[in-house]
Amino acid sequence: MARHAMAPRVQLEKAAWRWVDSVRPEDIHREHIEIAYRICVPPCKRGACRRNCKGNPNCLVGIGEHAWLGEINENSFHNIDDPNSERRDKNTFVGLTNLGATCYVNTFLQVWFHNLELRRTLYLCQNARAEEHNMDSDYEPRSICEHLQYLFALLQNSNRRYIDPSGLVKALGLDTGQQQDAQEFSKLFLSLLEDTLSKQKNPNLQNVIQLQFCGQMSYVTVLWVYDRCNQCGRASPLPSRYYELELNIQGHKNLTECVTEFLKEEKLDGDNRYFCESCQSKQNATRRIKLHSLPHVLNLQLMRFIFDRQTGHKKKLNTFISFPEQLDMGPFLEGKDEKCVYELSAVLIHRGVSAYSGHYIAHVRDARTSDWYKFNDEEIEKMEGKKLQLGIEEDIAETVKSQTRKPKCSKGYHCSRNAYMLVYKCHREEDTDPMETNVDVPGFLQRLVDRDNRKFEEWCLEMADMRKQSVDKGKAKHEEVKELYELLPAEDGQQYEFVPLEWLKKWLDDSTVTKEIDNGNFLCSHGKLHPDKVGEAKRISVKAAELLFDRYGGGPRLDGSTLCEECVGQRCRVLRLKNQLAEDYKEVTNLVKGPPKSDEGYWVGKTSLRSWRQLALEQLDEDEEETKHIDGKTNGEGPEITATKEYGTENQDEDEEEMKTFNEDILCRHGGLSILESERRLVTEEVWSKLRVYFPRAPQFTQLQEPCQQCLRLEREGKENEALNRMMASEQKSSLLNLFQEKNRPTLTKWPQVITVSAQETDILYIVPLFFVDEWRKFIRRPTKTTPVSSVGNSLLLCPHGGFMFTHDSMLMGDAQHIALLWPGEWEVISRHFLVDQPISICQISQATPNGSSVEYTTQPELCRDCREGFIFQQQRDMREYAQATVYVRKVIDDKRLMEAAPEVNVSGSEAEDEREEPVTKVDGERDPDFSQIEDGAKRQRLSDSTIGAAASPAPMASGGKSGIRRSTRHRKLRGEKALIVSANQTLKELKIQIMHAFSVAPFDQNLSIDGRCLTDDSATLGSLGVIPESVICLKADEPIADYAALDDVYQVCMPEEGFKGTGLLGH
Repeated sequence: MARHAMAPRVQLEKAAWRWVDSVRPEDIHREHIEIAYRICVPPCKRGACRRNCKGNPNCLVGIGEHAWLGEINENSFHNIDDPNSERRDKNTFVGLTNLGATCYVNTFLQVWFHNLELRRTLYLCQNARAEEHNMDSDYEPRSICEHLQYLFALLQNSNRRYIDPSGLVKALGLDTGQQQDAQEFSKLFLSLLEDTLSKQKNPNLQNVIQLQFCGQMSYVTVLWVYDRCNQCGRASPLPSRYYELELNIQGHKNLTECVTEFLKEEKLDGDNRYFCESCQSKQNATRRIKLHSLPHVLNLQLMRFIFDRQTGHKKKLNTFISFPEQLDMGPFLEGKDEKCVYELSAVLIHRGVSAYSGHYIAHVRDARTSDWYKFNDEEIEKMEGKKLQLGIEEDIAETVKSQTRKPKCSKGYHCSRNAYMLVYKCHREEDTDPMETNVDVPGFLQRLVDRDNRKFEEWCLEMADMRKQSVDKGKAKHEEVKELYELLPAEDGQQYEFVPLEWLKKWLDDSTVTKEIDNGNFLCSHGKLHPDKVGEAKRISVKAAELLFDRYGGGPRLDGSTLCEECVGQRCRVLRLKNQLAEDYKEVTNLVKGPPKSDEGYWVGKTSLRSWRQLALEQLDEDEEETKHIDGKTNGEGPEITATKEYGTENQDEDEEEMKTFNEDILCRHGGLSILESERRLVTEEVWSKLRVYFPRAPQFTQLQEPCQQCLRLEREGKENEALNRMMASEQKSSLLNLFQEKNRPTLTKWPQVITVSAQETDILYIVPLFFVDEWRKFIRRPTKTTPVSSVGNSLLLCPHGGFMFTHDSMLMGDAQHIALLWPGEWEVISRHFLVDQPISICQISQATPNGSSVEYTTQPELCRDCREGFIFQQQRDMREYAQATVYVRKVIDDKRLMEAAPEVNVSGSEAEDEREEPVTKVDGERDPDFSQIEDGAKRQRLSDSTIGAAASPAPMASGGKSGIRRSTRHRKLRGEKALIVSANQTLKELKIQIMHAFSVAPFDQNLSIDGRCLTDDSATLGSLGVIPESVICLKADEPIADYAALDDVYQVCMPEEGFKGTGLLGH
């Protein structure tokens, strides 16, 4: 046969079936089958197509072979990084792993490590555990000093590029996922370290923190001269120590201005006057800070993170501050004119505009070489030219447009809007002495470091061995692929087999494990290769197939004998019918215009006849796909399929488009001919024979076919039942006319006033569920469409012990909104017509007393007090423990409700639909509110607010009532009010986040209240705050602020900030 030219996938599909126009299904031969399976389509040559041709089973190009046929890079055989990339480079420092949000810890650890005096002193701390440690096991420090010793020793002599500080972080009890205030961490850690070292026996260790970081200052208060006080005019100094200077940067441009303001004199006047102990009165005064001595290491905290009183949160000041490399603190010392020169040794940086997010890094100067390094967790970068280079640390991503430009800096100065701490070290000549700059690791610590280095080297060898094994395996796979790929193409005239294209791709993709060959998805319903699946398979030589199946296994094997002649014949029939459909449609349309001859017609559904062309197209499409699924079902499968489909009058209203099976519209639910003659018509045998070609499995009914006898019998019985129901309804209505029309109904509110029934006084009323009355009225109104009511289920109103659940007072208070009251005469009628499981009545008893008559009320059955108390307890508990309940938030301005709703904001599952009026749908797994499980396992309708209520005429609600009063089940939502879905265990903070999405009001601007009671505790749950379902929460918003960056903080902080509460830094 002639070969087809290479063509796109769609053209290949058309070419594979072009022959069906001239070949009938019964005339199909082997050559037609091979064309359908594209056996003779030429294979593609390498380089001819960029991607594999899925429509061509002979195309073996672009399946991943290029990675194996050219030059091979050994690194492509594994995904293991070079272990030497984890090795510390020569003459570099060691980094620290960021455990999540612990970059603020890492920066200070690096700064303290580079304090040579501190490191040398820490190495002197006694550590008997480390000295006596058995090197066969891992060393686990316990105290803070032990952790710092070991950490510093690793930072000094480890072979690793970075180390893990999790031991110290865990010992401090820090949350690795929460970023904390770095300045507060520095203060608390140094305080803890000072306290720990003060307990050492070596006196050089006890005061090391004070010697390094502590200076002397005093708060000096001077009273203005006053003639009646001999103390006024004198200075009153208060000595104090400091470990850092906290400098305000707001409104300043350089460090000198910040220090000057720190030492500036402050006037104490007005309400802020100073109380003089001598004259026992408040006097005007001045106060200032005087520096008496400076520490060896001067820590200057730049107060970038300040508390914003407007928002109630911290915010960051992103303003530029200039600072020198050399700082002369002499002019700031009290009573000393000598120079006191400090050199910049570290700059701690916070990148980000928010106080609650961002990243911390440190620039530190090496005390030995004076080189500057940037410490960014695991990454360490050496600055060029022994100069501090802040670089991209100043290129923060701003959320607020800022007009501030970076000022020009003089030589020897630096500018930063992200520096939050500057570390200056006092310049001394001895600092350049090699003896002072070299710090040796003690022997007992070096042994621990050596052990860790050995573990690291063993890990490197293990990784290198794994890389080698992967490379050797890859090379072997390379040889296998080169050998087999050359054998894959099947030559013309030779035997062949099919394998999945996806399997070949995975076989050539070394990153995935090669599984066994699975051809199961390619099978048709006849157990052979489906013609539509040939595009997902590749035709390969038998020799290659034998090798692949021997090595990888699998099946079933698909060779030339598995080309399915049945599927090809079916496809041929379908395609021919599709081409013939238009002509047959015209002919059938003309034929149905004439009446059929007597006794020769067939019944056809009118709906089927109107839409038979569309059904035929759908049927042919299904027939085309039928063999893809062994269990697939198609149209026209006959009565055995559609007999399960219920048939009724509602079927007459079905859309024609919904009908799937031809002639199903004349099938009854028993699988017989429908009794509705108006829904069918007779057609000739000629028309039916043409329709049967397209619907061979459609149900067939001749003109002589009788309608379904079961349906006829049911129709007769239905008419008889309708007549009986009409008569029953008429009788019951006449007997209980007032109950039906809701006239002259008894109410508890009119007792004990005289109530007459036919001019007779009554002291007893009967109780039935309102549900019974409603269902009975439905039956009376539509007796032919509704099932008659046969019984009164009063047990719904009783507890499991048979006692009544409500008192006269509780029913007056609205505790039972779904019961109905009956006159005694009405009860007699109901007792005759209905089956009553348990009569329930309420009786009034009048008693004479010295002060007049009193009335008491009793029920029969009597009240079950235990169950009543349990019911009340459960009601209150349900109010506190709920899930997926609706509350309403109403925005108010100046204590007046806002009538205009806020702009709609997309809310992800937290806001209920604004227009929803019905109760919230119960979520899966939640207890059914209408039923409760009793001891015997049976379900009873629960005596709760949704099932039981007051009399048929609702009793008025008592204002200001306590826990018996019920809320309406339907809340009338007003404009400006939004419904939110909440749970009892949800915190107020989380509710505020929902409100922020709904009203665009930040949580810190929200003032929430319920019934005048303010909700303020953000960490409390809604249940504990008394927020119950259907509550109306009033929202009063503060004036919005200009700093919208603070709004971004809300998304960063989900819980109220607790600082270092509960950590080891506070002694816990």
